[in-house]
Amino acid sequence: MADNYLEKHYDDYLKRKAAWEKSLRNGKPKSKPGIPRPDDEAL
Repeated sequence: MADNYLEKHYDDYLKRKAAWEKSLRNGKPKSKPGIPRPDDEAL
C-alpha cells in the first residue's frame, strides 16, 4: 500500500465530519414536511 494511506483516509473522514457538523449547526431540516393533516381527524 502507498505511504500515508491511513492518514489520507482519516483526513477525508475529518473533512466529511466537519461538513456534517456544520450542516447541523446551520439548522438544516432533518426531513421534508409531510402531507398536512386536517384539524378534524373524524372523517
